Amino acid sequence: MFNVADDPVELGLVASLARPGGNATGVSFLFNDLVGKHLGLLRELLPRAARIGLLVNPQNANADTLSKNATAAAASTGTEIIVFRASDAGAIEDAFAALTRQAADALIVGADGYFFRRRVQLAMLSARHAVPTVFTTRDYAEAGGLMSYGTSLPEAFRMTALYTTRILKGAKPADLPVVQSTKFDFVINVPTARALGLELPPTLLARADEVITVLPSPERRFRHFQFDGPARQVHPPAS
Repeated sequence: MFNVADDPVELGLVASLARPGGNATGVSFLFNDLVGKHLGLLRELLPRAARIGLLVNPQNANADTLSKNATAAAASTGTEIIVFRASDAGAIEDAFAALTRQAADALIVGADGYFFRRRVQLAMLSARHAVPTVFTTRDYAEAGGLMSYGTSLPEAFRMTALYTTRILKGAKPADLPVVQSTKFDFVINVPTARALGLELPPTLLARADEVITVLPSPERRFRHFQFDGPARQVHPPAS
């Protein structure tokens, strides 16, 4: 059983989505296909945005795909995509410094397990540099990020559990089509928008699955925030 954000066919995990073959099947999160949606949300919030950054992890196999998808999605809107790469805490800080120097109007953070673990750092740097940022899962918005849109991870894990149960009862993985996520969460953090001086369009708020109106306690925000060895320490923005 697998849970992947990339195309399992391109990864070589299965022969096809409908007929996996072999001895593997699972759930595809579709994160890499959502960068166009992220771009659209940012442009709805910031209609005049001309330059939008994309943060990817070069150690993730999806980095090139995300970059190509973002560039293709932006081509018809006249928006320039600036790609930034980071694979450790210090490089993330450097990316935000470069983002500011290059006057990007907003940022998309690509799907990546390491970024997910650094979500509080990413949320804090977005606030410190006053960069409206959209992320892939609700956990980022709960950590203080402005917006998130992506696959509902609880739903994806529920589907994984169902498939695992079927396999334990005798079903063959080769006979179980790869499940693609169909439930997506759109979350907006209003206190973060207010801190960035943004006015949220009513149409955007109306489409949100959840609107966060109160920031979580510091204990909850920093519970999973750990630094990687000698990386520079990041402090929360002054209130």
